Amino acid sequence: MQFIYKVPGYILILLGGFCLSWGGFIVRSFETSNPWEILLLRSFFFFLWISTFLFLIYKKNVLQSLKRAGPPALLGGFVMSFSFIAFVFAMMNTSVANVVFIISTQTMFLAIFAYFYLKEKVSLIGFISIVLAMSGITIMIGDSITSGTVFGNLVALTIPISFSILVMIIRKNSNLDLVPAIWYASVFSLIYAIVMVESFSFTSHDILMGFFLGVPQLGFGFICITIGSKTTRSVTIGLLMLTETIFAPIWVWLFINEIPPTSVFIGGFIIILAIVFKSFDKKLINTV
Repeated sequence: MQFIYKVPGYILILLGGFCLSWGGFIVRSFETSNPWEILLLRSFFFFLWISTFLFLIYKKNVLQSLKRAGPPALLGGFVMSFSFIAFVFAMMNTSVANVVFIISTQTMFLAIFAYFYLKEKVSLIGFISIVLAMSGITIMIGDSITSGTVFGNLVALTIPISFSILVMIIRKNSNLDLVPAIWYASVFSLIYAIVMVESFSFTSHDILMGFFLGVPQLGFGFICITIGSKTTRSVTIGLLMLTETIFAPIWVWLFINEIPPTSVFIGGFIIILAIVFKSFDKKLINTV
């Protein structure tokens, strides 16, 4: 598994966004599980996968890897666990379109946080790319956005903020392997799910869906994002992560036969243009 550390950061971010894009389709595929049961299954398999990954990488030195990662990993994991938990709360208290749109604002949060915390300046190409991307997202789901509930929207807002804080921690401590931060996040979210869930009775189908959520979708996705963020500039991370927004409706269309409106394709095309435009920026990777 050491090979993953040799893959260019921006490629890993793309792979991470691609993995996360399967989340909506997989969640829609559950038969009987409620949101808290889904969180429990996802967190359980997520924990198992990250633990296995750390063992494969560090073997007998897993505990030492957690110790070396230190407070940054613990803080990053604690903050990111809020994102995993908030996703469930948000889905229960506001519309899916609202959640998707609010999560996509991580592109702006990353740029703002990086400017003030990491002193990463946003180039003109980067700024135009962000504007293009947000325009594309608005076109994609603008017609579906509702007022929702203030509580649900505010909870959803913690998702992009939590993710952006995690990226800041990773980039500020680029000399450390902070995959352990994701392990801490899995532990915190699993504990919370165990406390909140009322039933531990799952169908075999839902257990399989929980595996897909916890391992290839969330587990592998966040390993790629965590490692890739060390060498990729924050604005680029935000834009590349929008591949999640692009691919998510495609999987639902292909496998559930929910044909997306034309606006989804137009908006998706604009987002792709934004990502391609950003590729001409010399400030694509980290030079620190």
